Amino acid sequence: MVTPGLLLVDKPAGITSHDVVSKVRKLLGTRKVGHAGTLDPMATGLLVLGIESGTKLLTFIVGKDKTYEATIRLGYSTVTDDREGDVLEEATQDEIAGVTGQTILSAIAKLTGVIQQKPSAVSAIKVDGERAYARVRAGEEVDLPSREVTVSRFEVVGEIRFAKDHIDLDVVVDCSSGTYIRALARDLGNDLGVGGHLTSLRRTRVGEFDVATGYSFVASKEAEIIRLADAAKTSLPFIEISEQDEIDLRHGKRIKGQVEVPTAALLDGQLIAVVEGAGFESLKSLVVFSLGESNV
Repeated sequence: MVTPGLLLVDKPAGITSHDVVSKVRKLLGTRKVGHAGTLDPMATGLLVLGIESGTKLLTFIVGKDKTYEATIRLGYSTVTDDREGDVLEEATQDEIAGVTGQTILSAIAKLTGVIQQKPSAVSAIKVDGERAYARVRAGEEVDLPSREVTVSRFEVVGEIRFAKDHIDLDVVVDCSSGTYIRALARDLGNDLGVGGHLTSLRRTRVGEFDVATGYSFVASKEAEIIRLADAAKTSLPFIEISEQDEIDLRHGKRIKGQVEVPTAALLDGQLIAVVEGAGFESLKSLVVFSLGESNV
């Protein structure tokens, strides 16, 4: 029997997030595997996978803030805002020479905080039921509307590397869900007047989960699934409930209590449900875990 819960995977470059799901399905011998947010094939780093009934927890993880490490190259803009796209424009050496470390830091400051960001056209956002990237690859022009995102940290790590025809900088970004790091690279380059794109991207954190504990397909260690109760207690606030509360939740009834956000309800260390506030001092279930699921 496959243990329900979450599996953290360190995705290698060159494969899709769906490829990772397929590999894990074969590895664990189960079809019931999902993920809490994709990574581009070029990108590496943390994918949070739900295994069996752990997929029920993914909806509460997908919207959490994230941390990325990236390398931005200034001097070129590309169709995809990363190294895999065709070059759109290339800055002159004189334009590159006019960019200084201070102007880069000033432009980064403008992209920090609560900002309006236009997602990259080559993204997974759906337009009339079809992914934007599919429309772009079919030759269509896609203009996605700007939306509000929060970039709580956008910092340069190490030395900025200046060359005649480009500038490279390594950055770390803490941001809200839905923020496109490729778009940050694009907008940084546009603000400096030289264009910009990503040459590398690695996701190191999703909410409370860190890539340092992620499973690697090339490592010899076994895939360690985070059990349901531990996964819920790590990613959500949690409360202890009574045996009667468990019975009521399993029958679709409300129980007494008060919470501000979705909260894990546990009984004797077992995950029973995720609940939310439902009026004055009452709670209702968002998802309920069966007895078989909550006993492992």
